[in-house]
Amino acid sequence: MTALTILMLASAYLAGSVSSAILVSKLFYLPNPRVHGSGNPGATNILRLGGRFPAALVLTFDILKGTIPVWLSYYLGFSPLLLGLVAIMACLGHIFPLYFGFKGGKAVATAFGAMLPIGLELAGALIACWLLFVFATGYSSLAAIAAVSLSPILTYFIKPEYTLPVSMLAALIVLRHKDNIVRLIQGQETKIWDKGRAARRSPKP
Repeated sequence: MTALTILMLASAYLAGSVSSAILVSKLFYLPNPRVHGSGNPGATNILRLGGRFPAALVLTFDILKGTIPVWLSYYLGFSPLLLGLVAIMACLGHIFPLYFGFKGGKAVATAFGAMLPIGLELAGALIACWLLFVFATGYSSLAAIAAVSLSPILTYFIKPEYTLPVSMLAALIVLRHKDNIVRLIQGQETKIWDKGRAARRSPKP
């Protein structure tokens, strides 16, 4: 592994470690998203706690955390497998942020951003899948799990050479949602628009 590869992997992790949810919460004087609402420092929880504009800022920044390192690595000539590792490091930074006690979010937006350079066709299909499941069920977590689970299949038909790295990334995101899967099965998961209930609920361990 070359020094440039190690540099990009480290940079992706450090970029991913910047928790926009916590920074935006401080900027808008919102409750700490790691201890209020769902306990997840991500755009969905910020939507519940603070509304659309702060959530949009968090979503945009989290997407860019995945897109920028992968795009830079692509133009540096990295192989698809190495691009997948860069994407995973960005997501690991979001999940285990160096600057915030290694307690982060689910990395869905960051993973989406990392897949964005593959093409607008994949991005559009993933967004459509997420919206379909959100409007059908109301569960952001279920929509994310469904979209990311379909991403390797969609990638195979769009740019098959990226199927393996996307599969690696998808496995990480689904594994990160294991607690959400348990709550969905038990009927205890919070719906995306249930702001009041989420704000009162203590985060799950």
